Order: sequence, then C-alpha cells, then structure tokens
Amino acid sequence: MQAIPEAQLIRLEDLREKVNDALDDLIRREIENGAGEVAQLSGEILLSGGKRLRPLLGIFCFEVAGGKDIDEIMDLAMAFELIHTATLIHDDINDAAKLRRGITTLHERIGQPKAIIAGDWLFVQGYGLSGRYTKECIDLIREACANIAVSEFKQLDHVLDLSTSPEDYLQIVRGKTAGPFAAVCESAAIIAGASKQQSQALGRFGMELGIAFQLMDDLLDLRGDERMGKPRGIDVLEGKMTLPLIHALTLLHGERRRQLAEILNNFNDGLWDELMGLLETSDSITYAESLMLTHLERAIQELDHFPPSMAKSLLLQVAENVHQRHT
Repeated sequence: MQAIPEAQLIRLEDLREKVNDALDDLIRREIENGAGEVAQLSGEILLSGGKRLRPLLGIFCFEVAGGKDIDEIMDLAMAFELIHTATLIHDDINDAAKLRRGITTLHERIGQPKAIIAGDWLFVQGYGLSGRYTKECIDLIREACANIAVSEFKQLDHVLDLSTSPEDYLQIVRGKTAGPFAAVCESAAIIAGASKQQSQALGRFGMELGIAFQLMDDLLDLRGDERMGKPRGIDVLEGKMTLPLIHALTLLHGERRRQLAEILNNFNDGLWDELMGLLETSDSITYAESLMLTHLERAIQELDHFPPSMAKSLLLQVAENVHQRHT
C-alpha cells in the first residue's frame, strides 16, 4: 500500500479532530443542559474511539461536490456518527457482545435497560441534527435509518439459516451497512448544491463502498484482526450468515456440506481449522475478496464524475483503506 501523501494526512487528521471536537462539544452542552447520566454514558461510548468514517465521507463528498464551508456540513457529519454509535450499542445488546473497540460494552457495564435508552438517546440526537437541512436530505436519512431496522429484522431471521442466499445477504448489507454510507454521501452533495446526477453518483459511491466495507468485515472476522476490537469469529459464533459461509454452503456438496453445516450449528474455537479448511476447499475466501474488490472498483468509477481535488484524493484513499483497513 502506498503511503498517504503528507498534505492529505494532515487534512484527514485535521478534519477528524474537528469532528471529535464537535461531538465533544455536543455532549458537554447536553450535560450542562441537564441530560445527566444518559448523556455522560452515551458520550463515553461516542468518544471512546472510532475512525469517524461516516462523518469524514460526508465532509469529503461535500467538498468534492463543490461545498466550501464545512460548518454547513458538520451537523450532518455528526448526525451520522451519533446514529451509527446508537446502532452499535443496540447491536451489542442483541449479540450479547462483551467488547466493542477493545473496551467493555455499555450493557455489560450498566445493564441492558439503560444501554437501550442510551442508544435511543443518541439516535434522537443524531436525527434531530438533520432537521436544519432540506426535506430531500431528511428523507434520505429517514429512509436509511428505517432500512437499518428492516435489515436487522431480516438478519435475525437468518441466524443459522443455512439456506440464506447471496441475494438475502446483499439485501441485509445494503440496508444495514451500505445504506447509511450512501445516504451521507448523497445528502452531503445535495447540501453542497450539486446537480442531481452528481448527488446520485456520490450516493452510488457510498453504496458500493459500504458493501465492500462489510465484505472486508466478514473476512476480518474469519481471519482475526486486533483492529476489529472484538474476538475472532464472533459472527460465526452468533450464527450470522456472512458471504464466505453462504458461498461455501452453495458450492460444497455431500459429506463436505454436511460437515460444514455441523460445524456452523455447533461452532466452538476447536473447530477453526476444520472450518477454514472447508472455506479453502470451496475457494470462498478468494470469492469474497474478489467481490469486495469489484464493489470498490465500482465505487471508484463513480468519482469519475468529479474533477481532481484534495477531497477526491481523500475519497480514493478511503476506498484504498477499506481494502487495507489501516486508516
């Protein structure tokens, strides 16, 4: 992987710091206004780390589309980070997860009832920030939030469902992960005053980038990676049907498919070598990698609608980092 040029790196870190400062100011203001424990605990999770990918995407797309004053986009950037953090808290409850970003999850620290409320509080704060924008932007955000819930239901319905198809998987990913990427990119372009064609191009960029992002998450879950901030194979343990598993179940037949089904239905840490051996036999890891790269290429092609700029170079770097995950 090529090193990020110094000017881009400085710009990236400067914007990340601006987002962090704005989020910190919001939490501090809410505490001062009497929000108390819910704001404090929600703020601890919000400010505990994270690469701020969604806010940065919004800012970069705003600038690529001709926007100049990032104060115009900052509420949108924060909105998507607040909503994202809310979904993480709720996901952790559903998954009975003990770690997030390498630290104890909120429901493990304070109990499920308060954690649910904290997630709700972040969601309301995030959606409320979008109120300053046009109806077109608010509709994009509303639809993205609604589709997160629809996809969460569908994912729960497919836990340990060995008949899950690639189409089922992609429908879940589009709603849960890629849809918010698309919404922040397209709404940022609208705020910048871009044409409908340009706004939709950035929306498609976000959708393709989001699909690639989730595919890489699937691969990291199987390979194990300390940057994930959670144990290796947590998706397998929770019965989530990720694409490598779906692909292997589709291609394997007879005794090997029965063996894979048995592993998935009774998974434990002692079955890792057997599982990875079957995924290698079906070439499912390579397949998922190839599909991830295809979606990244499609995302990058959408940026051809825009002239060269620092912001465009940063969006291209984001696409590279989805593959490398070294941001």
